Parts: sequence; structure tokens; C-alpha cells
Amino acid sequence: MFWNLRAEMARKAVFFGDLAKALNIRNATVSDKINGKSRFYIDEAITIRDEFFPDHSIEYLFSDSEDETTKHGEVNQNGSQEYARPINC
Repeated sequence: MFWNLRAEMARKAVFFGDLAKALNIRNATVSDKINGKSRFYIDEAITIRDEFFPDHSIEYLFSDSEDETTKHGEVNQNGSQEYARPINC
């Protein structure tokens, strides 16, 4: 679970629905990602940081003792490096 992200969401009254709208995904998907049931891709983490928490680093928001942020990969909770899906422009 991303405790810092949850704490900052509470401080700024940012809800799962706000993140879902920004990421164009379902609320349930946001919940799964925040609770560690599925992964955030780096482009999603950047969007969350840029739109809601520009004063915080991605490393802070998505920190966990086992988290890893790779330059072109995912933010994940198991330390594995997997590469992000292409961003449709």
C-alpha cells in the first residue's frame, strides 16, 4: 500500500474518483492500484504527481520498502522491473 500517497490524498481531499478521472480508469482500478493488487505505470504516477501533488516527488508518493521506480518501467511493490505499456497520444 502506498501510505504516503494515501496521506497526501487525505490532506488535500483528493478521492479515488479524482485519480480515476485523471487517469481515465475506473474507481475500482484506482483502489486496486493503491492497495497493491495491481501496479501503477510510471506515466500514471507522473500524472498523479503533476495534477495533484506537484510539491512531492514520485519517490515519496509511491514509496514502500520494496518499491522501485524505473526510468521506463512501472512503480511496483514487488521490486520487479516491468516495462510500461505505450502511451497513446
